[in-house]
Amino acid sequence: MNYFSSQIDEKAKISISDYLPGPDSDDSIKYIVEGLNATPKYISSKFFYDAYGSELFEQITGLEEYYPSRTEKSILKSVASELVATKKYLNIIELGSGDSSKISILLDAIPENDLESIRYFPVDVSESAILKSSEFLSYRYPEIEIHGLLADFMEHLTKLPGRGARLICFFGSTLGNLSRQQSIGFLKDLKDRMQPGDSVLIGLDMVKDINKLEDAYNDKQGVTSAFNKNILRVVNQILKSDFSPENFEHYAFYDSRKARIEMHLNALRNMEVSSPFFQQNINLRKGESIHTENSHKFTPEHISDLAILSGLSIRKIYSDKNNWFNLVHFEYPEKKAMPYEK
Repeated sequence: MNYFSSQIDEKAKISISDYLPGPDSDDSIKYIVEGLNATPKYISSKFFYDAYGSELFEQITGLEEYYPSRTEKSILKSVASELVATKKYLNIIELGSGDSSKISILLDAIPENDLESIRYFPVDVSESAILKSSEFLSYRYPEIEIHGLLADFMEHLTKLPGRGARLICFFGSTLGNLSRQQSIGFLKDLKDRMQPGDSVLIGLDMVKDINKLEDAYNDKQGVTSAFNKNILRVVNQILKSDFSPENFEHYAFYDSRKARIEMHLNALRNMEVSSPFFQQNINLRKGESIHTENSHKFTPEHISDLAILSGLSIRKIYSDKNNWFNLVHFEYPEKKAMPYEK
């Protein structure tokens, strides 16, 4: 485990722990190679987020077509005081933290006199995202202690701080990137590591008009296309492969049967891709796709299933006036909080 101190003001209350094996680890290489040799081919969406990928996604969240971010923020602004205004000695953990825009809404709702008792733990696979957000938040809220975790939330739940009341935030409908079965399994694992007094705030994008859904992943400016193609540049760095992103087109569509957006990269021509980690070169036919992401959408029935099958209780569901997006506040079934440890 490494601790980062570079690029951080010595006076700031910031530390960052690194639990990742590294982007070019044997596990990462094996996982990508398996996906590219599968039928159909796929690359895990976790490889989107190098520094450039994180920047592109931040741009996506500000696009006119991309309603999820601004809708979720509008809900957060309306309920933040209810969620945290009376909290002291609280650990706020943000899984897949990305930029600081959403957590800032919650921190703004905490009385200034209580900020010193708050600890914030951003969890992300992008070192640059954690550094950038931690530095900004430390400047804006110098009272709070920030401990970033460079980690994959699917694999490192045991690394989450274990004592004191915790509000675990999982914004952006990131849970929707998992399969239905994976999302239940993940919430079960999370619940098993929770304690009385803990709760989970999860953003879920709801099923809606198909045109609204597809427009959000096919913006006119082409930012989502650039974001999708960037995963090939990340793969090239890890595998020393020779994918040419310009030989692929971004393709995103809504599958109503599975209630999910699928993102693919479609080959524009026949091609052969080499890598020292391939037993033999990868061949793609014109029109063949590499599946890069799923974004499942939710119904009230899906949300009820999440609670029932994971064992979590629903404290409250918050929504916007159009019911485009839900913030679901799950809680550990018991109420008594564990003592806070500084």
